[in-house]
Amino acid sequence: MYKVNLFPDKNFWNGKNVFITGHSGFKGGWLSLWLSQLGANVTGYSLEPNTDPSFYNACDIGSVTNSIFGNILDYKKLESSIINAKPEIIIHMAAQALVLESYKNPLDTYKTNIIGTLNILEIIRNKSYVKAFINVTSDKCYENIEKQYSYKETDRMGGHDPYSSSKGCSELVTSAYRLSFFNENSDKSSITSIASARSGNVVGGGDWSADRLIPDFFKAVSQKKAMHIRHPSATRPWQHVLEPIRGYLILAELMFKNEGYSEAWNFGPNNKDTSTVKNVLEELALQWNEDVDISYSKDRSKQHEANLLNLDISKTTSKLNWHPLLTIKNTIAFTCEWYRNFYLEDNNMQLYTLDQIKKYESLLK
Repeated sequence: MYKVNLFPDKNFWNGKNVFITGHSGFKGGWLSLWLSQLGANVTGYSLEPNTDPSFYNACDIGSVTNSIFGNILDYKKLESSIINAKPEIIIHMAAQALVLESYKNPLDTYKTNIIGTLNILEIIRNKSYVKAFINVTSDKCYENIEKQYSYKETDRMGGHDPYSSSKGCSELVTSAYRLSFFNENSDKSSITSIASARSGNVVGGGDWSADRLIPDFFKAVSQKKAMHIRHPSATRPWQHVLEPIRGYLILAELMFKNEGYSEAWNFGPNNKDTSTVKNVLEELALQWNEDVDISYSKDRSKQHEANLLNLDISKTTSKLNWHPLLTIKNTIAFTCEWYRNFYLEDNNMQLYTLDQIKKYESLLK
């Protein structure tokens, strides 16, 4: 069996053609920057950044990618972009990724997260140059019973809110296409390896999305405003963005070189690093070393949001040799350092972010 690396192999990625959907987002931007540092030829396809500031602009992601702005629902533009890029590896991250937004616009959420996935899978059905496809979904794809239980990859898909259920549907679509069109009985001369990746509550520098805890904290700090918290006791599997991204890259290498990795994978933190919203905020305030006016709601929102959610990462740990490197305190420290450099130090954020990636890589050296 191919040797599993603890970190992405630069010799593997150097010169590879990689297509990323959602590269203008927070998570896609970090992935694009790391891939460019590894020497990959990155083509990004997504909508333009929808926040100001944004990770895409702060780190000048357009300078390290062939950046295409388009809608994942625009089949013809997406198809021509993939044909022109001729990617060997596709990592699909484009999504409507906010729970509260999904209540406001459920139809758009379902279209983007389900039809968007279908569009890519249909396009690559007859593209023999695509060797590996990873659909990045969410820990919220599971039918969450909200008990002390860590969800395994084989557990039932579900989702109480439109966002969560749309991710469960995206998983089902991916599985159906894998079994129907990308298997040993396929007519394709070279079978594309198809997998999905489910991560926890991803945080890190450069996220300014609406209705997310850590972005809301830094918005409040930078604007000297009070912060109102809906669910202080909610427990989440917090993890730094570099943790799952490292997993996606390791998985893609294995999928490219081997059979046996075309399935679903969980990339979450160790259970001891799950934490309540209130505890995360207290640690943020401590490490930022500044008083923040925070009020906690006593009334639950009428719109359902998960109160307890954990992932079982035992399969990923044993088969991919992937495991989390950062504790919750490390994660918050990395995040605070990034925002401190953005707001207070006026650094070149692309170079600083690359330095954080190097610092992260050094943890296993």
